Amino acid sequence: MSLLISGSIGIDNIKTPTASEDGLLGGSAAYAALAAGLFVKPVHLVGIVGADFPKAHLDMLTGKGIELGSVERSAGESFTWSGEYHADMNTRDTLKVGINVLEHWQPKLSAEAAGVKFAMLGNMSPDNQLQTLEQCKAVEFVAADTMDLWINIANDRLHDVMKKLDLLVINDGEAKQFTGTSNLIEAGRRLQQKGPKYVVVKRGEHGSFLFGNGPEEFFACSAYPLSSVFDPTGAGDSFLGGMIGWLASQSKSKPTFEELKVAVAHGSVVASFTCEAFSTQRLERVDGADVKKRLEELKAYTAFAA
Repeated sequence: MSLLISGSIGIDNIKTPTASEDGLLGGSAAYAALAAGLFVKPVHLVGIVGADFPKAHLDMLTGKGIELGSVERSAGESFTWSGEYHADMNTRDTLKVGINVLEHWQPKLSAEAAGVKFAMLGNMSPDNQLQTLEQCKAVEFVAADTMDLWINIANDRLHDVMKKLDLLVINDGEAKQFTGTSNLIEAGRRLQQKGPKYVVVKRGEHGSFLFGNGPEEFFACSAYPLSSVFDPTGAGDSFLGGMIGWLASQSKSKPTFEELKVAVAHGSVVASFTCEAFSTQRLERVDGADVKKRLEELKAYTAFAA
């Protein structure tokens, strides 16, 4: 099944308590596309890069089966993000953001990308998310992510996006902020009332909650346990990319709740790889056997006899 992933593609400069590196591949769409590409090909990537964007990053994406026909090349400077993580790796400081080519970008889909059945709208402005969807002619399943910035400055447009979603994936703090409640279960249900049939609330190292149709359709998935985290940047994007990539590989444009539970588990496993090295460096080395092994381990870790 065809799959489109739209969002930011950028250059990251990251510092952790043990190491630092500049010029890394970043952006919500880049992480998600590589994660989805573990399950389905081609993945149509939609975004924009500047003249300073490293050719090596583009070559790597192409080599992984990512279709770049909808990635615009601009004479300007690429989107950049610089951040520093603290000792517990759960908190970070954003040191610098360069919006650059993203400021006036409007997505332009190739004919092939416009014909997809699955669309993932990565973390970007609600206007860009809607502009992407308007060009999709045959889409059957739409998933999206968002963040506190858009909740604060583009709330009305974000609500327009919500009405068009089959699946919303959002982190716990933003779910509470968007719905005005401190209870995550209540937050998940309130988010569904805004439009999405399904909602996943990401809880970082504590896993995720999946909300389906009514109180009986609820699933709590553990995160894959890691003994150490090297760089968690992009883990949430990899989670959603892994989810929708697996669904597309199964031709599940109208998935059941049980199928979405399996997709969440796949997303959790894929996200764990992202945390083990800077940027997408670990994700680039993952194959199907690696995913299968961790999926079986996650099942064993969370199964019990009542």
